Amino acid sequence: MLPPSERFIPAVGLGNPHLQTLWGPLWRKTTHLERSRERLWLVDGDFLDLDWHGPHRADAPLVLVLHGLTGSSNSPYVAGLQKTLGDQGWASVALNWRGCSGEPNLLARSYHSGASEDLAEAIQHLRAQRPLAPLYAVGYSLGGNVLLKHLGETGHASGLQGAVAVSVPFRLDQCADRIGQGFSKVYQAHFMREMVAYIKNKQRQFQHDGRQDGAAALAALGSLENMRTFWDFDGRVTAPLHGFTDAGDYYRRASSRYFLSEIQTPTLIIQAADDPFVFPHSLPQADELSACTQFELQPKGGHVGFVDGTLRRPTYYLERRIPRWLMAADGG
Repeated sequence: MLPPSERFIPAVGLGNPHLQTLWGPLWRKTTHLERSRERLWLVDGDFLDLDWHGPHRADAPLVLVLHGLTGSSNSPYVAGLQKTLGDQGWASVALNWRGCSGEPNLLARSYHSGASEDLAEAIQHLRAQRPLAPLYAVGYSLGGNVLLKHLGETGHASGLQGAVAVSVPFRLDQCADRIGQGFSKVYQAHFMREMVAYIKNKQRQFQHDGRQDGAAALAALGSLENMRTFWDFDGRVTAPLHGFTDAGDYYRRASSRYFLSEIQTPTLIIQAADDPFVFPHSLPQADELSACTQFELQPKGGHVGFVDGTLRRPTYYLERRIPRWLMAADGG
């Protein structure tokens, strides 16, 4: 049972899960940050762009922030958390998954909900960059799924002192079904437009740059028309580009729910019971969680929403709860 101080109460007028979910991308004011960009070259020749904010002190606690599907370091929840962390004297670095920083990545493959190998490289890099800094990670939605998968895969060798995952699609197959129901079809249509446009943009870029291998791999996907569901996209694009046999194979191998019991890093999971992307039966049971995992299920909050305060002066629960938990984990 959460203490009253940690319970989320939605802003009056924003009790609906869809209003919670849509508030950030549609109505939240932009958070302006001073950030510096670093390009991290990966072992396969591709790159990730990292956006740094906060103090440069070698021993300042450092938080790696992971965005969700079709997001970036400019997603409102990412910038908002980075600002809050900076205000409390912590450094942060927002990772842009492959191709999400405003520039197409160099390989035909991109990012997906199970791309924990990219996260592992980023963690290794940050530990080398700031060996004196306690390192934490916060992942939202797809980023939360990747984070929990990494934690389960690596056990005691995660490279992190602590982790927070928010609005996690624990079972990708079930979430692909859920987002195809009711009003959630609006989100599905948005994601389909964004993801297909991403692939088409990369095709044009590869042809312009003369990247024949990449262009051929994307052409081999065939027509990008008539993709309406996640099952369509992940079967026709995600699976062949990333070594999965089909969408079902991808969902089985990438869903974080199957990795939770192996987590050995102190971890907080924040979820809303009314998340319009996640069925109630997709949430893990208590006996699936490791002893070091704290699961907080709020009755309301939508998907990466958690907007409280008032409509005139909205505040953001996650940007209080997450830094407080990290401070406690750091011994503060």
